Amino acid sequence: MTEQRVQRRLAAILAADVVGYSALMQRAEEATYAEFERLKRELIEPSLSRHEGRLIKTTGDGALVEFASPLAAMRCAVEIQDHLASGSSPLRLRMGLNLGDVIVGQDGELYGDGINIAVRLEGAADPGGVLISEKVYSEVEGKLDIRFEHRGEQKLKNISKPIRAYAVLAGTYSALTESLSAAPPLPDKPSIVVLPFENMSGDPEQEYFADGMVEEIITALSRFKSLFVIARNSSFAFKGKAVVIKEVGRRLGVRYALEGSVRKASGKVRITGQLIDAVTGTHIWADRFERDLTDVFALQDEVTAAVVSVIQPRLLQTEIAIATRRRPENLTAYDFYLRAMPLAYLTSREGSAEAIRLAHRALELDPQFGVVAALAGVWHMNNILWGYAIDPQFDREEAVRLLRLALSIDDGDPDKFAWASLISAYMVGDGEGAVEMADRAVALNPNSFHAWYARGWVYKTSGLPEEAIRSFEHAMRLSPVDPLLHLMFGGMGMALIELRRFEEAIVAGRKGIRQNPFLSPACRCLASAFAHLGRDADAHEAATRLLEVDPAFTISAFIARGGQSNAKLLIEGLRKAGLPE
Repeated sequence: MTEQRVQRRLAAILAADVVGYSALMQRAEEATYAEFERLKRELIEPSLSRHEGRLIKTTGDGALVEFASPLAAMRCAVEIQDHLASGSSPLRLRMGLNLGDVIVGQDGELYGDGINIAVRLEGAADPGGVLISEKVYSEVEGKLDIRFEHRGEQKLKNISKPIRAYAVLAGTYSALTESLSAAPPLPDKPSIVVLPFENMSGDPEQEYFADGMVEEIITALSRFKSLFVIARNSSFAFKGKAVVIKEVGRRLGVRYALEGSVRKASGKVRITGQLIDAVTGTHIWADRFERDLTDVFALQDEVTAAVVSVIQPRLLQTEIAIATRRRPENLTAYDFYLRAMPLAYLTSREGSAEAIRLAHRALELDPQFGVVAALAGVWHMNNILWGYAIDPQFDREEAVRLLRLALSIDDGDPDKFAWASLISAYMVGDGEGAVEMADRAVALNPNSFHAWYARGWVYKTSGLPEEAIRSFEHAMRLSPVDPLLHLMFGGMGMALIELRRFEEAIVAGRKGIRQNPFLSPACRCLASAFAHLGRDADAHEAATRLLEVDPAFTISAFIARGGQSNAKLLIEGLRKAGLPE
């Protein structure tokens, strides 16, 4: 007797259940039963038929349905919930939706975890809501006019591994007011509203201080062209009102909200702030600032700078994480830009190549993406400066071409001018033009880490080491744990060498090595500084490390890479360290 082969197939499973059915039956048994039968006859069964759903099993107050595709299951679920939300029926449903492998029984019934997960998701869904697994989300996201809320990993009963789940946002259902259902979609780039800070002191003067600080923060954030910031008037429409952050996010079409409070006591002012994901309701960042209340305007500036310097990198990190989870066919130009950023921070040959590829994909989708054009040019430039270039002439020509493209795009983006200034300094040799662009970037956005970082390198290359050091220090204050910190220490160390501050250069170089032992600027700094001090053994050790990191390094090749005309003492020290000419 041969063993019968188990049949399996991939199926989209919808589990549905009436909310509070037992309690409703106890209060009004006949009316509840009649209403449920009416809904099955007039709403549920016709909807299943339209979307080709196959009823697997029914219970007293629920059902399991199989669909050929997640899209069909999603359309059916939303259609039913939409009708219930807009009607007068006292019954509401919970729904769970999963895509999984199932066993097909001899009687046609389905079994397995694919079914069980759908049932458990239904139990975890909001009343009147739909909760779906990540497998379903990856198939339907971007294909339907539906917005989702990430609910994190759900630990479901009798399911061994946590399931990442997404809820259909309530704005999908027509029972909401017309203004909410027509809420603007989330922009491509990170979007934020700064809500009026609450005055906790009872002092009317602090009301003006709090409002002024919020206006300063809105203005400062607006200078980042990579952010979509809600204007002051819309923000202050919520002043004095109890707000639900998710509701504010939906109404304004933003992903993030910053809220806070101000309290004055004993000549000091305490300011708290928290950054919230308005889609999921999760907290991203929170902090407290306490200062002497002396110069109110200076205090506003100080707190604004502190808040903004934290928020912008946090938003970028969060958006990068979202972009890396998005399916390739749904990527926008901005998503490709976000995916390129962390690769570029790796400062490796492979990371640089992949960052360039992603940047060019972004430019194919949006040829007017100025900051990406400039960044792609910088990454081509870095191939030369870091010794990664297979064809240095090609990388140089591409860097200059992308510089010209970026400058031809009239978008006023300060970060674009920051990156463009680097290419101008190193690849074109236009020190004066590079300084002008770097200064313009800082003027356009004094809170931009990238502007101060680029300004440091440009001023170093232009033979102005004191101003280079000041720029690097300011950049570090704005982003004290930045992935590019090792490069700043290397640049600062080389600027200190030109000022004959060799001991300080060694301190900076060592900090750079601790941050990243596999990149050459800090190694060059140490080799040169030790040699100038006559510490030959240390200089030799640093030179050996440099050649391990950059085996093809020669002093003449380093000079030919560009931007070294004002690095006379650095190069003199490299020769003293015994590095190959």
